[in-house]
Amino acid sequence: MLKLEPRPEASKAMSFLSPVLALAITVILGAALFMLLGKDPVRGLQMFFVEPLKSAYSLSELAMKATPLLLIALGLAVCFRSNVWNIGAEGQFILGAIAAGGVAMLADKETSRWIVLAILAAGVLGGMLWAALVALLRDRFNASEILVSLMLVYVAEMVLSYLVYGPWKDPAGFNFPQSVSFAEATKIPKLLSGLRVNIGVFIALAAVAVFWIFLFRSYAGFQLQVGGLAPAAAKYAGFSSRKALWTALLISGGMAGLAGALEVAGPLGQLTPHVPAGYGFAAIIVAFVGRLHPVGIVFSAVLMSMFYIGGELAQSRLGLPKSLTGVFQGLLLFSLLACDTLVQYRVRWQSARVKVTPQPSASSVESQA
Repeated sequence: MLKLEPRPEASKAMSFLSPVLALAITVILGAALFMLLGKDPVRGLQMFFVEPLKSAYSLSELAMKATPLLLIALGLAVCFRSNVWNIGAEGQFILGAIAAGGVAMLADKETSRWIVLAILAAGVLGGMLWAALVALLRDRFNASEILVSLMLVYVAEMVLSYLVYGPWKDPAGFNFPQSVSFAEATKIPKLLSGLRVNIGVFIALAAVAVFWIFLFRSYAGFQLQVGGLAPAAAKYAGFSSRKALWTALLISGGMAGLAGALEVAGPLGQLTPHVPAGYGFAAIIVAFVGRLHPVGIVFSAVLMSMFYIGGELAQSRLGLPKSLTGVFQGLLLFSLLACDTLVQYRVRWQSARVKVTPQPSASSVESQA
């Protein structure tokens, strides 16, 4: 029998190298998957790890994909470090996009470019509002934030569908479920002409610095983590676990809402049923691959965005389904979980022992008789 036995002390070096090893395992399993599908594994892996880095356009698209993943994962890292399991960042992303789109549709040709700030603020507030519902139900009724946040994702999708099929539907849109195209003044400023990358990249990088200071160099961040991880110790020290719950969820929701605002007022330019792109769920993997550290999350967000672009390229050039993106994401997650398990535990072979009940001898039977 194989048995997992806790290690006396986990290796710190292996804890840091675990994501690298998980990526290597993902590459090996990915190559095997391409071979099973009858495709050249070298060509297939090239779609995921080489093509997204080959040109300025590819790098700009990589940055566009990485920006929402980075923003959402930063907020989730705060939640997870506080022992608050927000699984519904996708719903908060959608509500942020809806709120930002509502403000963007108020603009016209004479509107100032400063409306972009109002759009981003609306996105943050929309995401915070959706996360506040989770915090309220957890705080007042002790409802599981995992289930509540996850179920609210589907509610958010239905709200979006109602708006783009109903009151916000473009009357000149040939009956397509979409809002009007936003005015030029509402668009997120681009960094380079001819490329889609915009100032959202700088916002995300600035957020990395802010979150690093907040988590590791501020008393408020220390309170937040203690309040979530050790409520009894936090109460003894005068910290509030309730405050930790609300703060973590509002920060996470606000970051997801900001990502939604940047997406809808950036590359999309209007509200459609396709606003949900799965960033909220993929950001969970990004947060854990990045070890819940702001700097590590930067690299994991870039890696995950390579999976998104690689999946699209594999679909168009190799004729493979786009769902291959999710397969690679899942392989990376399970490989990381396996590596982390082996860092904390070691596998022992334990021989199965068969318990044999001794049979009474003939002399003992005669004496009892």
